Amino acid sequence: MASVYRSLSGTKSKEGATSEKGNDDRPKNRQRLLILSSRGVTYRHRHLLSDLYSLLPHSRKDAKLDTKTHLNQLNELADLYNCNNVMFFETRKGKDLYVWLSKPPNGPTIKFHCQNVHTMEELNFTGNCLKGSRSILSFDKTFDGQAHTRVIKEMFTHVFGVPQSSRKVKPFVDHVMAFTMTEGKIWIRCYQIIETEASKKDKSSSDSTTTTTTPTLKTPSSTGHGETNISLIEVGPRFVLTPIVILEGSFGGPVIYENREFVSPNQIRSDLRRKKAGRYNSRAEGALEAKVRKRDLGLRTGEGRRTVDELDSRRVFA
Repeated sequence: MASVYRSLSGTKSKEGATSEKGNDDRPKNRQRLLILSSRGVTYRHRHLLSDLYSLLPHSRKDAKLDTKTHLNQLNELADLYNCNNVMFFETRKGKDLYVWLSKPPNGPTIKFHCQNVHTMEELNFTGNCLKGSRSILSFDKTFDGQAHTRVIKEMFTHVFGVPQSSRKVKPFVDHVMAFTMTEGKIWIRCYQIIETEASKKDKSSSDSTTTTTTPTLKTPSSTGHGETNISLIEVGPRFVLTPIVILEGSFGGPVIYENREFVSPNQIRSDLRRKKAGRYNSRAEGALEAKVRKRDLGLRTGEGRRTVDELDSRRVFA
């Protein structure tokens, strides 16, 4: 069966591959990814990590890291497991998720704030891509506009791009990972590629104006028996990344980019608490001023002096 598969797929045997090994000068994509998290992750963050691990066959999952301050230990872990990419999930206060992407041992390192996390099990979409298959990376043209966005795009290419020579990869490309940048945030979506042969009803309906829920594309069939409709169905997961800083080294070094518009969730919660406290203080001060005003007018019994009017009964009938 192996010879039949090689003859149909067009691959060469080991003898032929070794004979032409010296003539093959194409660069090989040798990327391995280490995925791990810190202590205190929630169930949603843990399921997101599992979803990414299932979508990336060139990744390796490790146990939780005990420290949040000495992140340079991740370089030693990556060297131990022979990985040249690291994805680290750091959780703060059991609610805020930060994603670190690094290229050990020389860097760079990008820190993101992860929001709007929705896992595959939670979304329950109808799309279902093959486990271990490769993906097509689709980037928005906004990534080519600035220097730091080009660095982010290159990092995403190394982390999410599954190499063809990976050990667990299967020879199929059946899903697309889309990266879209709007308002300084990166929206990540995953879609399954579905190919169906166009029937006569589809050809007749294509002549009339109709609306479809999923984008479709007509391409000539590889078997030569007509056209095929290519559509995309979302698989999941969904999450949004906000870049914070880019470091020159691997989990350290000088800062080469900093997002000045980013506001930490701790600051947002502090402002909300201060706003609520301000409303309470204003109400308390208003109540105190009302009491003082009533006391000055003599409307409170036993407090303040009440001025006696000339027409008061105590003066008229004195």
